[in-house]
Amino acid sequence: MKSAVLMLAIILSAGGCSDTKQPGSEAYSAFEGSRALEHVRAQVGFGPRVPGTAGHAACRNYLTGQLSQSADSVWTDQWVHVTSAGDTLSLANIGAVFNPAAGRRVLLCAHWDTRPRAEHDPDPASRDLPIPGANDGASGVSVLLELARIFGGNPPEVGVDIVLFDGEDYGDFYAMTDVLLGSTRFAAAARGYRPALGVLLDMVGDAQASFPYEGNSWSWVRDQVELVWDTADRLGYGGIFVRQLGPSVIDDHYPLLQAGIPCIDIVQMGLPYWHTQADTPDKLSAASLEAVGRTLAAVVYGLGREY
Repeated sequence: MKSAVLMLAIILSAGGCSDTKQPGSEAYSAFEGSRALEHVRAQVGFGPRVPGTAGHAACRNYLTGQLSQSADSVWTDQWVHVTSAGDTLSLANIGAVFNPAAGRRVLLCAHWDTRPRAEHDPDPASRDLPIPGANDGASGVSVLLELARIFGGNPPEVGVDIVLFDGEDYGDFYAMTDVLLGSTRFAAAARGYRPALGVLLDMVGDAQASFPYEGNSWSWVRDQVELVWDTADRLGYGGIFVRQLGPSVIDDHYPLLQAGIPCIDIVQMGLPYWHTQADTPDKLSAASLEAVGRTLAAVVYGLGREY
């Protein structure tokens, strides 16, 4: 695998259009929610993906293996982070590049680690246990793995960069310590990177999915929010991508926005099993994953037709 530095250099220096033929307007429909749901189950099956655990290592191998089946290039960026408590974490961002020669690019991202504490669990005895992370982590990653399969078989005209961030959910969001580690590192290394569209997926698989406009996305890159929500509405998913302003969320898109990298967040907050032991695959549905995946695929292929 190429290093992250080399892959970023390729992305930043790329120019011109690809020679790939434009896919048909219905290419987005190849996305299968059932396949994405199987990816959720596979990730949860490794156990919690907390940095430093066997589940984390096994999942990393799974993710790189899956992406390598479809992408033009796959890279990993490994580093060590020392936490505010003095613990040492071995972390890895994972990336996949599609159509590296294309000048116009799309960034699709999610975090693949899981939270080491279920602090909202109703059972106090479970609050120091790591969460399973079916929705909080695995859902967004699974949509991207299925999109990778689609893009590998039906290359879009635009370039696509999939990035899976590590260390998003480790620490304290109130103190802002030891959180958003992978996205912060990526943003620092890619300050000259300006995709035409960036989308972060986080908690996108609930059976009763509902995605309002995330507040920071709406404030920073409203036109990109409207593009995605308009596409969802056109595909019949307007009941899921609701046209109302939701909360502002400090998520992996935030370091990117601060670095000048446009990125919106598709996220569902307020779920009763968030950061509990109940964040399990039975809460998710293939239909919700499919709505998100087909919407993003239609956006990506649509950008290619405009180019």
